[in-house]
Amino acid sequence: MTNGETRTDDGSAAWYRNWSEGPESPWAGRTEPEDTCAYRTLTYERDGRIARITFNRPEKGNSITPDTPHDLAHAVERADLDPRVHVILLSGRGKGFCGGYDLSMFAEQSFSVTRESHDATGTVLDPVVQGRNHDPSHNWDPMIDYAMISRYNRGFASLMQANKPTVAKLHGFAVAGGTDIALFADQIICADDTKIGYPPARVWGIPAAGMWAHRLGDQRAKRLLLTGDCLTGTQAVDWGLAVESWPADELDARTEDFVARIARMPVNQLMMAKLALNSALYAQGVNTSGMISTVFDGISRHTREGHEFKARAATVGFREAVRERDEPFGDYKRSGPER
Repeated sequence: MTNGETRTDDGSAAWYRNWSEGPESPWAGRTEPEDTCAYRTLTYERDGRIARITFNRPEKGNSITPDTPHDLAHAVERADLDPRVHVILLSGRGKGFCGGYDLSMFAEQSFSVTRESHDATGTVLDPVVQGRNHDPSHNWDPMIDYAMISRYNRGFASLMQANKPTVAKLHGFAVAGGTDIALFADQIICADDTKIGYPPARVWGIPAAGMWAHRLGDQRAKRLLLTGDCLTGTQAVDWGLAVESWPADELDARTEDFVARIARMPVNQLMMAKLALNSALYAQGVNTSGMISTVFDGISRHTREGHEFKARAATVGFREAVRERDEPFGDYKRSGPER
């Protein structure tokens, strides 16, 4: 403290002040950023020192659309730039965190997007372009595919790349592309019965974010991706994927306690700790893992098996195609591998 003060007005230690608090703050007298914002796929709300980003398509299982990566990255940046925010909490409304990509849009309808907030016409995001590039009777350009999916990864990776800590609260289901998002968070807390995994590894998908080995280590990551099996929230803690797991009816309260402890820390201390620890992840090659995995994800959608799965989904619907994919493994709609 340049003025020698050691206590705040409420009697607490001065170093617990927020960046924007106190007459000596660089933000003194400045207009504060907006506290709320509604996006197409999620909502943003600043609550004290906590920024709450909440997926808001519960009727669709909070599934991922072309808007999701843009919305998420914008909301994370909003929190990262707000001096009052110390921690970012990501969660989902409804029955689950995120059920992955909206494959009723992609698999059943040949990438026909009916509502897009950005003018994608004529770009690599143009659904007509992507539909043509996924037509098995035409040549496939893997870099057109990569340009699209890497955009999703960059939006999701904003959780890891943000200067401030990010926490993902998982409940219900966090599967397929939902794990591409969750595994970029600095901390995962979940309900005991959460279903977490990447079943599309069985056909038509490789986790493009490439984060599984970095979070679980080689053998455990392969244990899941060589089978498409899922973990429960309890198992996720045992395996080191999540830091805490609680009964579903306690998850909200326990998460609030957890983020409140983080929020009490000085924001600059949080930033330095995160940046220092992230340096180890970058040294492990997370960016390279994401690049390779994104290319392989595209390939998996253009194999003979991938084209057959897509054709089946277009014929009988995605839900039925998923049932046919998962029932031979004995875990359709069930959480966790057999012990």
